Amino acid sequence: MPAPIRLRELIRTIRTARTQAEEREMIQKECAAIRSSFREEDNTYRCRNVAKLLYMHMLGYPAHFGQLECLKLIASQKFTDKRIGYLGAMLLLDERQDVHLLMTNCIKNDLNHSTQYVQGLALCTLGCMGSSEMCRDLAGEVEKLLKTSNSYLRKKAALCAVHVIRKVPELMEMFLPATKNLLSEKNHGVLHTSVVLLTEMCERSPDMLLHFRKLVPQLVRILKNLIMSGYSPEHDVSGISDPFLQVRILRLLRILGRSDDDSSEAMNDILAQVATNTETSKNVGNAILYETVLTIMDIKSESGLRVLAINILGRFLLNNDKNIRYVALTSLLKTVQTDHNAVQRHRSTIVDCLKDLDVSIKRRAMELSFALVNGNNIRGMMKELLYFLDSCDPEFKADCASGVFLAAEKYAPSKRWHIDTIMRVLTTAGSYVRDDSVPNLIQLITNSVEMHAYTVQRLYKALLDDISQQPLVQVSSWCIGEYGDLLVSGQCEEEEPIQVTEDEVLDVLEGLLVSNLSTPVTRGYSLTAIMKLSTRFSSVNRIKKVVSIYGSSIDVELQQRAVEYNALFKKYDHMRPALLERMPIMEKTASNGPTEIVQTNGETEPSVPDTKHPPLVTQPANQANDLLDLLGGNDVVPVIQTTLPTKPASAGGELLDLLGDLSLSSGPAPAPSVPISQPPFLLDGLSSQPLFNDISAAIPPMTAYSKNGLKIEFTFERVSHDWTKNLCGSIIDLCSIVQLSQSWEYAGRRMSYEADLAGAVFYTLCVPLLQTFQLQLLSPSSNIVPALNQGSVTQVIRVLNPQKQQLRMRVKLTYTHKGSPIQDLAEVNNFPPQSWQ
Repeated sequence: MPAPIRLRELIRTIRTARTQAEEREMIQKECAAIRSSFREEDNTYRCRNVAKLLYMHMLGYPAHFGQLECLKLIASQKFTDKRIGYLGAMLLLDERQDVHLLMTNCIKNDLNHSTQYVQGLALCTLGCMGSSEMCRDLAGEVEKLLKTSNSYLRKKAALCAVHVIRKVPELMEMFLPATKNLLSEKNHGVLHTSVVLLTEMCERSPDMLLHFRKLVPQLVRILKNLIMSGYSPEHDVSGISDPFLQVRILRLLRILGRSDDDSSEAMNDILAQVATNTETSKNVGNAILYETVLTIMDIKSESGLRVLAINILGRFLLNNDKNIRYVALTSLLKTVQTDHNAVQRHRSTIVDCLKDLDVSIKRRAMELSFALVNGNNIRGMMKELLYFLDSCDPEFKADCASGVFLAAEKYAPSKRWHIDTIMRVLTTAGSYVRDDSVPNLIQLITNSVEMHAYTVQRLYKALLDDISQQPLVQVSSWCIGEYGDLLVSGQCEEEEPIQVTEDEVLDVLEGLLVSNLSTPVTRGYSLTAIMKLSTRFSSVNRIKKVVSIYGSSIDVELQQRAVEYNALFKKYDHMRPALLERMPIMEKTASNGPTEIVQTNGETEPSVPDTKHPPLVTQPANQANDLLDLLGGNDVVPVIQTTLPTKPASAGGELLDLLGDLSLSSGPAPAPSVPISQPPFLLDGLSSQPLFNDISAAIPPMTAYSKNGLKIEFTFERVSHDWTKNLCGSIIDLCSIVQLSQSWEYAGRRMSYEADLAGAVFYTLCVPLLQTFQLQLLSPSSNIVPALNQGSVTQVIRVLNPQKQQLRMRVKLTYTHKGSPIQDLAEVNNFPPQSWQ
């Protein structure tokens, strides 16, 4: 067989390929020749073939068929074969493939080899791709080489030990004795790898961190020698002695000094020397200064040293290198919360970075600028940020607008300034603002009573200039509808009033309705504004015509509004002035009290909690049916949602007698019906006294089921034992009382009874709840319910509600009526809030 081509010839041939297909053909042809050589067990050219295979692997072609050949080269006695074999193993093998375990013994033998370069190859391979199994088997050999006097082997053994610790952290203590003398080595390579090893151990073990803190003075001494030493050609980089070692030592000092006063105090002086003596004209010096700044900010350093670090970052902002400016902005953004005043000194430089052409620098500068805003500089900073908002790319407008809104809301010096700023944002970047900006601005305008005339005039002018910014148009429409009379009367005192007629205002709003730029939401705002002006303007007939036109609009939302507004003009014209009067002042949502905000169909009204009546809980029909489906029942009887007053039982009976003529149970309708609930005013007519004098004093009883003379009533008692104090939630004892007011025959289970018991009820109560509750059914007092209200059966149901969820229950009854078995199913979802809150 002819000798294969050399690696150089293969590279030269591949480079002559003009197309990808031609290169692929060359590679496939050479791979076929290499496979043939491997099959013939040709030891002469195995090294050359594996080298070519590695080159193909670097080009992205598959070379996995050379893995076993790498192992054969590793087992060879020639150094050249071992070198290619170990290189191939590092490139083609990893711990996910079991083949790599076959080389464990070869690596162990080479770690004990008499030649340091063979030992170095084995250490490099183990430190590159050694699995956890290999690391456990070979950690002892690595630890021996770490103690050797050979600097070449010690630095490689230290890096290999780092990989072993990452794979098997429990072997960390094995290397602890060998680390004692590492920092006393004069060789910079050994020092560098030793610092890397110590850093890895400190990051992975708090015990190691405490152990190595005593090395801080020694590290400080090494760093000082590097700074003060003269020129050393072997380690000099751009006039700085071994910057790589300096950076590694600074990182280790940062870890050792974090949250430790003594260690931080020991390194304050050397950090100040590094910060003041390092040359900043070259990138090497900037790298050291950056690590110094990070170390100063992370340890418990002195205030003066922190100011010095921030000043270094300020100088970075003036650097021509964009990477350095970006790094400085990112670092300042991390420290602005802890050293706000020191960062404020560089505010002008940071603002100048907003004009940078690089988008990454712009974004970091914008974020840092918003972080610097406070009550003292709000006007100046907002001026710069609004200018940036005018000229920035669209990708920045949304974040910038949101930042301006938040800053203005937090630090606004006056309401007029606040309104002007928000309007400026809406005018500049209205299409990019958040969805909640419109209601927030409306709330701000509503609460600024003295600014109503000024605001509506400003918004009217903005509407005349531009109707493309939809949030601005929506706010303007709302304000014109609310305060259109102030606009026409010219009552503005803050600036010169404009002369506007009612017809001009209506022309603008009608123009919005027909504009192609208006969204459906904007048209809804405009139609509502026109409707509100019917109580503020005298042009009522014109407004009627406009509203009636949109009663046949293809937009369902707009059509519904128009139809409802037409009904106001016709049937409820006497109520129109009251319904369309100005909105009251809206306060922020509060946890309790009369200022709580309730959002209803887009309108915001303050709600006053009713302390006399507990709220009636009504579940939607679909939710009720979903719950009832768990029992597989189809014939569902909606429960009468009646909250009984705390009166004797006869009072409840009187109430049921009053409603006895009403059909309170649903028929066999195909569609699910909403549970029937009695309006509160019906209950109010029973007595002039409140339903519950003290809601928190007791939980009122309730009727859970009432049909065909059978009534189930629930009474409640909150359980309070010593063992429940550690539970998160509440435990309720729910007592069910079953009464029979008619003489019917029921049977809950198969059993015999005599004729004189024909009025008794043998009932079975099935009570499923949601999975968030825990339920305990105690034994009932009896299985027989006497007829004609001659007695009752009680049963205690204990409910544990750890998450304080609303109680929901189903009741399932089985009985026979005139010889026919009947199942009745009902859902109970009107539990008093006191029972679950």
